[in-house]
This record gives sequence, C-alpha cells and structure tokens, in this order.
Amino acid sequence: QVQLVESGGGLVQAGGSLRLSCAASRRTFSSYEMGWFRQAPGKEREFVGTINWSGDRKYYADSVKGRFTISRDNAKNTVFLQMNSLKPEDTAVYYCAAAIDSTGWGTGLQYDYWGQGTQVTVSS
Repeated sequence: QVQLVESGGGLVQAGGSLRLSCAASRRTFSSYEMGWFRQAPGKEREFVGTINWSGDRKYYADSVKGRFTISRDNAKNTVFLQMNSLKPEDTAVYYCAAAIDSTGWGTGLQYDYWGQGTQVTVSS
C-alpha cells in the first residue's frame, strides 16, 4: 500500500501561482508514473497531467498546458505541480495519483493509489 499526501493548496488571486506537493510513503515511488487530477464542485474529475517514473516524459491537459509544470524528486519521494497564471476556473480539489503500470501512458494510465486532495481556490 502506498500513501500519497498532497499539500500546498490555498487561496490565490487570478494570475498568481501555487506549488502543490505530493509525498509518497514508499521508496518504490521512483518506479511509479505519477498523475495530477482535479475536481471542481459539481463537475467530474479532470485529468491535469502526468509524469513518468524518471521525469523525462510529461503530458498535460490542453487546459493547463503552458501554465502548469509537473516535476518530481525521486530522492524525496515527492512529485510537484507548479501552477502559474492561475484562473478562477482552476479552482478545484487537486489530487495526485500513482500508477504502477505504464501501459496507456498519457491519459490511459490506470492509477492504483490516490491522495486525499488539496483545495485550490483562485479568486477573480
């Protein structure tokens, strides 16, 4: 079992930045594909982006491309989501997730573990 704990959420004005972190409880984190998702009130969960185990492959949703950046530090079992130029429509609970198998890289990954989420609120 892997525990994922997100942090770094909060309230920010439109145009501002936030950096989310997701810490994993196991060293095998370095072999997992990691993803970020978000869910706004009344909406379905939405894919944000993913990063492969080594950090040299990334894939983003069109809605965040050019504004959000995913990175990871395998030595610290942590993945990050840097969010710049935030918009009110980015308001959501943000979740990180871990996929053991890399089949379906991109939006087809099957995620095995999920964090509890962290709230991001962007005011206009």
